[in-house]
Amino acid sequence: MRKIKAKPLHLSHLNVHAGDTVKIIAGKDRGQQGRVERTFPRRELVLVEGHNIAKRHVKPTGGRPGGIIEKAMPLHVSNVMVICTNCSKPTRIAHDRVPQGEDQKVRTRRICKKCNEPIEEHAYTAKE
Repeated sequence: MRKIKAKPLHLSHLNVHAGDTVKIIAGKDRGQQGRVERTFPRRELVLVEGHNIAKRHVKPTGGRPGGIIEKAMPLHVSNVMVICTNCSKPTRIAHDRVPQGEDQKVRTRRICKKCNEPIEEHAYTAKE
């Protein structure tokens, strides 16, 4: 796999967030759905749980035995589509600026391009 140059931090922004359900649209797992476990915005990659599995040959170190392990590898963000929480269809993402909260500060929210409803944010907690 070729090395992807990291974007500067002020330019790195993804429409896909951790906890989103996505459909894989390209690659060996095309057509499958999964939940985004982690995002890598500077490299424009996402890690989808249980998909894009690669086998790694690991030497035994310390208390860990060696052998062949299966590891989920990241996918490029252009190879996944967010599934809308309202219409349950894969969709592109629009952004809407609306005043929210007590201070009525203008904030951006994600909108489904198919049903024009806001996509719910997920309170995602990583596995320990």
